Amino acid sequence: MPTDNKGIGDLGEDLAAAFLEANKYRILERNYRCRGGEVDIVARDPRDKSLVFVEVKTRRDLSYGVPQLAVTPFKQRQVSKAALTWLAKNRQQDANARFDVIAILLTEGAPHRIEHIENAFDQAY
Repeated sequence: MPTDNKGIGDLGEDLAAAFLEANKYRILERNYRCRGGEVDIVARDPRDKSLVFVEVKTRRDLSYGVPQLAVTPFKQRQVSKAALTWLAKNRQQDANARFDVIAILLTEGAPHRIEHIENAFDQAY
C-alpha cells in the first residue's frame, strides 16, 4: 500500500473507478483539470443517464476524521467550476448532473471501506 499522499490518492481514484464500473456506471473522464479546478471522475449513471461529477477522498486511518469531511466548501467550489467547464466543453449544459463523493478508508490486510454518497453537495459556484 502506498504511503505518500499522491500514491494514496491515485489508489483511491482507481478503487473508486472500479467501484463505479462494477455498479454499471460508465466512466467518461478521469482527472479532468481546467483553470478553475478539477474533477476526479466524470461518469454516467446507468439508472437515469445523468452525469455524475465524483470527488474521491481516500484516507489510511481516521486520525483526520472521515474522508468525506475533506470535501470542504472551497473544494466544492473548485469541483463545481471544473464541472461547469466540462459541461460547456462537451456541450452538455442542459444535462441532468449531480455531485457525488466517494469516501475510501484503506485498511491493511482487510477489504477497503468504500462509501458512495450521491448528491453529496449542490453546485457551489
